[in-house]
Amino acid sequence: MEQEHNSQEEEIRTRAYYLWEQAAEPKGTPDEYWEQARAEIEKEAPPVESGLIADEPRK
Repeated sequence: MEQEHNSQEEEIRTRAYYLWEQAAEPKGTPDEYWEQARAEIEKEAPPVESGLIADEPRK
């Protein structure tokens, strides 16, 4: 689970940097790009089935 969190964090970091590079001057704060990147990635993520726990096998 921690590895998945680190992977998502790295994906957000990469997306935030890309957004920062593409921004017109003056550039915003790092937190603005981080939140925008996080929101975009969460929007793109596949929906999670309710009631299932990631580490629990399906029955």
